[in-house]
Amino acid sequence: MAYKVSSIVLLALFSVGFGQPNLYSIRVPNGGRWGSWGREEMCPQGYVATGFSLKAESPQGPNDDTALNGIRLHCFPYKQIYFERTVTSTQGPHGNWSPTRMCPFGYLTSFSLRVEPSQGRGDDTAANNIKFKCSNSHELEGSGLIWGSYGPWSPSCQYGICGLKTKVEGSQGKEDDTALNDVQFFCCDCVCANGI
Repeated sequence: MAYKVSSIVLLALFSVGFGQPNLYSIRVPNGGRWGSWGREEMCPQGYVATGFSLKAESPQGPNDDTALNGIRLHCFPYKQIYFERTVTSTQGPHGNWSPTRMCPFGYLTSFSLRVEPSQGRGDDTAANNIKFKCSNSHELEGSGLIWGSYGPWSPSCQYGICGLKTKVEGSQGKEDDTALNDVQFFCCDCVCANGI
């Protein structure tokens, strides 16, 4: 029995990787249904996301709206304000990147997603905006669009957010485009956090 327990512990350590961000993810239940998941993109080892920016398309009037198209994490080494690195997963082609929103202290720990439900024969936009909580409980809201409503807050990453993966619908030609539909974020592990 002792041999089996030891093997399980060793396998868990091997899967996480000493000093590397693990792949424990946080999600919310209200993401859009269209599109496919992109690649996991991670902050460099020893970095944590302390801010974010959004790629959003402004309202298009009678034309097709896509709203939120991309999310970018701004990563820094723990307890430092230099050597910034940015990471983003799959993104849609429309809109422009917003100015960066930064935690006044600490790092990003959880999020809430603003999503417009299916409009039937109307113009679907899916994800419109996002809010984050910082480790000091400060809230940051993105500069996305106003359609839809915010869902519940995700679980919290104790040592901060270190990566992301987005779900994006590709171009539908003359049909209805929604671009970014959903996102999940990856938590830093305690080894990474305490080692810097």
